[in-house]
Amino acid sequence: MSDSHQETIGENDKMRHINLAGPLAMLGALMLAAQPVHASNWLMVQGTEPDGSSDLARVWGFVQAQYQDDSSKPNAQGGYISPKTIGPNLDSQSAFNINRARIGVRGVAMPLDSKINYFVLLEMGNNGITAPGNSFAKLTDASVTFNHLKGARVRAGLFKYPGAEEGLQAIHVFDYINFTWVTNQMLLERFPNRLYTPNVAPQPLPPEVPLNGFERSVGAFRDVGVQVFDAFNFGSNWELSYAAMIGNGNGLNFSDNDDNKDVYGYLALEKIWGGAGPRREGLKFFAWLQQGKRTADLTNNFDESGNPIYDPEEYDRDRWGLGAKYLRKGWRATAEYMEGDGMIFQAPHNPSFGLGPGAGNPNNRDANGAYGKGKGFYVEGGWRIPKTGFEIDLRYDEYNRLDGARFQIDFKRTTIGAQYFFNPRVRVALNYEIREGNAPNFGPGLGPNAQVDGIDDVIAVQVTGIFSQ
Repeated sequence: MSDSHQETIGENDKMRHINLAGPLAMLGALMLAAQPVHASNWLMVQGTEPDGSSDLARVWGFVQAQYQDDSSKPNAQGGYISPKTIGPNLDSQSAFNINRARIGVRGVAMPLDSKINYFVLLEMGNNGITAPGNSFAKLTDASVTFNHLKGARVRAGLFKYPGAEEGLQAIHVFDYINFTWVTNQMLLERFPNRLYTPNVAPQPLPPEVPLNGFERSVGAFRDVGVQVFDAFNFGSNWELSYAAMIGNGNGLNFSDNDDNKDVYGYLALEKIWGGAGPRREGLKFFAWLQQGKRTADLTNNFDESGNPIYDPEEYDRDRWGLGAKYLRKGWRATAEYMEGDGMIFQAPHNPSFGLGPGAGNPNNRDANGAYGKGKGFYVEGGWRIPKTGFEIDLRYDEYNRLDGARFQIDFKRTTIGAQYFFNPRVRVALNYEIREGNAPNFGPGLGPNAQVDGIDDVIAVQVTGIFSQ
C-alpha cells in the first residue's frame, strides 16, 4: 500500500523510475566517464534534493479517497475469505474509505551542509499500514542522504528499498487503484506473528472473527538500512541507475527481530527521448533482486500445561524480477515478470503461512508457504487522449501461488480503467476488475477451490489530491 513521496508538478516533475538488478561490475568504467544527473528517477526523487536547492523544509502530501464493491460469492456454507472482501478491514463487500492520507517534510541540512538532505513521511489513512493495531498514524519514511561521494550517494534510515516497479514508484501517480495479484501477495510483505497463530476459518459477513490474522502492519515496500545509489548519463541520451542496499528485513519496524539481514540490488537502463516527470518519454529495461531470511514460529506446539511453545525457525525469503517500460507521445506500455522463493503469503486469514490440511506442519511443503514458491507477471498499457483530461488504461496480471505444489492456486485478473485529470494535482480513477481464482490440482468445489470458487469482479473509484508547499 504502499508508497511515499512528493511528486513535484510541472517543470520540476520527477519520474517513476523502474528497476534493474544484475551484475554491478559493469558500473566501474561507466562511473568514471559518466556525469551524474538528477531527474526522472525514483531513486533520485525519493532520496535526494535538486542540485543547488537550499530549502530547509518543504511540506507536501496527498489524500486518496475511494469506494470499492466486490461481487464475489461465499462458499457453500455462506463463509467468505479475504479475497472476497474489501481491505483493509475485510468485513464488508462494499465500502468507502480514506485509504491514504500522507503528509511529509523534506529538505537540505542548510546551513550546516548542503550535500546532506532528509525525507520524512507520515501515514494517517486506513490501510494495511495503520489498520493492524488500530494505529491512528504511522511513520513510513525517515531517512538522511549523504551526497558527498561522486557516483555513490549514501542513504540511511527507513525508506523504500529498491525493488519492483509497483512498489518503488509513488503511489499517488500509480495508474491503477489496486496492485496486481503478484505484487499484493508475493511482494507486499506480511510478517509472521511472534507465536504460531491458527488460520481463521471462512466467516459470514460481518465476520464473527476478524479475517486479518496478522498482528503487524504490511512491510509497505520499506526497510531500515543503508543504501548506496546514483544515476548517470552516458552516450546519446542514455541513463544508467543503480542501487545496492542492506537492511533489517523487518519492514516498518525500527528495530530488528533477529540477526539476519536482507540485501537488495537494482539496475535500470533507459533510452530517454525527452520530457520530465512521470511522463518522461523513454524505453527502459530493468531488473531487481532481494535476498534474506525470516525468523518465524510456524509450528503448533504446546507444553504439558497446554501453553503454546515459542519454537522459531529460520526460512529463506528471496524475490527477483525484470521487465521493460515504454512511454512516448501519450502511449504507455509496461511488462514485468517476478518470482519468489520462501515465505509465500497465503492471504490475511492464514497467518500460519499454511494452507489446507497440514497448515502448521512445517514438513508439509505442499501446503506450507514458508517453503513455497510463487511466480507472476503483468502487462499493461495506457493512452492519454490528446487535448483532453482523459486517459484509458488496460492491465492483465497473473499469479501462481505455491507454484508447483499440490495446493497451487492461480489468480488471474483483467483491469479496465479510466482516469480524468482535473489538473496535474487532482484526478479521479475508475477501475473494473474481472477476477478469478482456481486450484488446478482440484476439481470444482474441492480443496482450495471450495473457497476460491466464487471470486468475482470488483469495481473501484478513487479520487487523488496532491498538495505541496
